[in-house]
Amino acid sequence: MDRSNPKSCLGLVIVLGSVWGLSEAGLGMGLRSCAAFVSGSIMTGVALFFMAAGWFVSRRAWGVLLMAFIASVFKLFDALLLSLPIKHGAIGNPIFAFFMEAAAFVLLVSIVKDKLAEKPAGQALLGGIAAGLAANLFPLVKYATGVPACVVSGTGYPLSLFYIYVAALVSLVTVPLGFLAGARMESLASRPAKSRAREKLKFVLAPAAFILCLAIVALLRLS
Repeated sequence: MDRSNPKSCLGLVIVLGSVWGLSEAGLGMGLRSCAAFVSGSIMTGVALFFMAAGWFVSRRAWGVLLMAFIASVFKLFDALLLSLPIKHGAIGNPIFAFFMEAAAFVLLVSIVKDKLAEKPAGQALLGGIAAGLAANLFPLVKYATGVPACVVSGTGYPLSLFYIYVAALVSLVTVPLGFLAGARMESLASRPAKSRAREKLKFVLAPAAFILCLAIVALLRLS
């Protein structure tokens, strides 16, 4: 795979963004039913998993930002299915979180030395710090959507800061796993196609994954 050619990794980025968007619907629903207060912090770790994988296959900020955009499309699709306004707290606030997480990850991975980011310990450190930075940025959501971040009951303290340690601990694990997943995906994508049909499959995989994930979200919401 030629990382200098955006087309060579665009498909993988779209697939990762689509699965991330699906996970926001599926895992998000499950977590809110059993761990409502920490669901946002856990999903931060999940988001950083996909960002780490996307960064590995693209090595470009646009790869991570495109994934955040795709995940946002899934949230907007959610809004359509649930008849919610875009600025509803369940829609606008997560979208804001996606881009704050993306900004935090891109900023940190851009300044971290390559040798450090290539080691699992360095990747874990990157994940923990990125999660902490994203958690600190999230309370600014009220200025973007007009809906304040959720707070600890009886206080004005944002949940994202109260459970910042959960986001950091989860990300210590998910970011190294994301780099590992990205390496595996890159290896599979780099294998030469043995037939014309397999070569064509590479071109339809990304849009097919996007459409399939949207369909699964629709089934989850409408069932």
